[in-house]
Amino acid sequence: MSDLGKRIKARRLALDLTQQVAAAKAGVAHRTWRRMEAEGRASIEDLVRAAIALRCDEGIVALFPDMAASNMDELLAQQRKATRPLPQRARGTRP
Repeated sequence: MSDLGKRIKARRLALDLTQQVAAAKAGVAHRTWRRMEAEGRASIEDLVRAAIALRCDEGIVALFPDMAASNMDELLAQQRKATRPLPQRARGTRP
């Protein structure tokens, strides 16, 4: 978990933010921010707020990718859709 704290600190420093400013941007207490950096411990809500303040929130979505399919019918439908031939462009002369 301390690795997470080191990453948070490195990102904050790369953005040239003080702990106080980063905490204010995230809407968390300065003490909470210090604990995140020192121990890598925080609530999920505070980590998400920190990610947004440090412009890392796109990575959060990747933690929970869409499921390919919940049953065989959905999987087969997705496969059919993916293998559909693309429409051919008309071959003609352009004006």
